[in-house]
Amino acid sequence: MRFLHTSDWHLGRRFHGEDLIPAQSAFLDHLNDTARAENVDAILMAGDIYDRAIPGLDAVRLFNRALHQLADLEIPIVMISGNHDSAHRLGVGSGLFARAGIHLRTDPATCDVPVVLTDEHGPVAVYGVPYLEPSMVRGQLEAEATSHAAVLTAALDRVHSDLTNRQPPGTRSVVIAHAFVTPGTGQDDESQAEESASERDISVGGVAHVGADVFDSIDYVALGHLHGPQRVTDRVHYSGSPLPYSFSEADHVKSFTLVDLTPGTAPTVTRLPCQTPHRLECVEGLLDDLLTDPAHEPLKDAWLEVTLTDAALPFEAMARLRRRFPHTLSLKHQRAFIPAQATGTPTYTERLRGRSELDIACDFITDMRGTGPTPDEHALLQQAVDSARVNELQKEIV
Repeated sequence: MRFLHTSDWHLGRRFHGEDLIPAQSAFLDHLNDTARAENVDAILMAGDIYDRAIPGLDAVRLFNRALHQLADLEIPIVMISGNHDSAHRLGVGSGLFARAGIHLRTDPATCDVPVVLTDEHGPVAVYGVPYLEPSMVRGQLEAEATSHAAVLTAALDRVHSDLTNRQPPGTRSVVIAHAFVTPGTGQDDESQAEESASERDISVGGVAHVGADVFDSIDYVALGHLHGPQRVTDRVHYSGSPLPYSFSEADHVKSFTLVDLTPGTAPTVTRLPCQTPHRLECVEGLLDDLLTDPAHEPLKDAWLEVTLTDAALPFEAMARLRRRFPHTLSLKHQRAFIPAQATGTPTYTERLRGRSELDIACDFITDMRGTGPTPDEHALLQQAVDSARVNELQKEIV
């Protein structure tokens, strides 16, 4: 059986102020054309359909058009909600959509109710596991703890239980999930799971990831959340986002994932490139050099992030850059001749770069009283950070 795996559309998102609706419309057309050209048996969409829980009208219109296009393919589509989506809003009408072959899985209670597909080798059970916010679904799933590992394990226990009772024995299985999954114990180094700056933090208790061993015995796992296409294990893959959403994704080759599932063997995975409206480039240097050096001429057509190394930020730097490079979207300033290590006084931005809310809170306590938080205080701060994030999620749902 052949699947087309995609995720993280983030409909309605902007890129440093640039409207991405035209580019998102183009990749949805490309998805439709690819599914038809590759003769796929089903499409798997692994969450973050929208960029916000309450999407803008343009994003809703685009998704509505996409639903009609997908229904016209007359092949099954299984979609789940991600951490950017409002599961309740996205799930409205799911029963009616299913009649058109579009299966929306947004309720954790239905994670063990598969869409059953059939080919010449027999049935394939496709399970949709929506994004699981631990504090909100622990009770519903009867999980052992309030953690990503615990709630996803509880969901997969239900999936495995359903599979065990399916006929014929050995029914092939596919799970669609939205989570930060790393190789399990005894496999590859967990650092192989590569994040980017455009993914929303989902950590609970300081832990965001789940080991891939939770998916043991599943024939293929179609993941969403991380924006770079990547292999976690032979049977567990991220398709990545079809468009770049931050300059940290400049090296990504955006793609859809074509999956051939044959009994008794690992799935065959092929990356099918997606077109992006502009390539991403990051460049640094003195403003005068950037404006005059002929070597930079190819950057005129790129979406550009510029880091200026002048001693002082030049007057009207962005306007001057855009006269030569019209798609300059991000401007940074880092003085090259005064290394932060030498002065011992990094800027506020430098001190915050790459640090979590918990790190910043701990630094504040250290600055105020000269010593860091005790273990009990650290646990309370972590609880407060997690609670604040859950409160924001709940506000989006209401």
